[in-house]
Amino acid sequence: MTTFAIAHGGGDVGWSWHLVAQALEAQGHTAVAPDLPIEDESKDLTDWATTLVQALPSTEDVVVVGHSFGGFTAPLAADRLKARALVYVSAMVPEPGEPPADWWANTGYEDSGLPDQFWHDVPPHLAAEGEKRGRGMAEAPLTKPWPLKAMPDVPTHFILCTEDRFFTPNFMRRVLADRLPQVKPVELAAGHCASLSKPQELANLLTKYAH
Repeated sequence: MTTFAIAHGGGDVGWSWHLVAQALEAQGHTAVAPDLPIEDESKDLTDWATTLVQALPSTEDVVVVGHSFGGFTAPLAADRLKARALVYVSAMVPEPGEPPADWWANTGYEDSGLPDQFWHDVPPHLAAEGEKRGRGMAEAPLTKPWPLKAMPDVPTHFILCTEDRFFTPNFMRRVLADRLPQVKPVELAAGHCASLSKPQELANLLTKYAH
């Protein structure tokens, strides 16, 4: 069956995807979501992608998933693996040569101004655990140009979270229209941390891109 390689978001850990991994494994798939070296100033996005690839039990039949800031890492892994599919989940879509730090201004990011942008629909005990596990981000990787010359030549999909208060739906639709105009997003009624608020529903969507 398919292996799902998951790149978590900024300041996050692989644990945030454990419920999705369980749901995928219950359907016969394999899911890997390692902690990426996001706090290490000596590591860049290429190293993050290497961490993801090296965590895989097999490089055959892989779907790469990127959440939030993981949108910068997932395409690098997908390109290296010649993945079956690349799936963005409420994720930042890079452009060739774009430093991640410039993404916010380049896309015209709009803060929703709403409180509790991350955890509003996550069960309280999971939100508390997620906050406890949160990490810092190294500065050096954010200033280096995104290394690919083009988006990877693999089937690409986007799961848009319609209740996201961080990357709001209207904002993300504009980003997609500009950067992935050929991709029609699939909608999921969830906030930014859908892997904790709607893990089964998210897993069900991901399995549609499996072998």
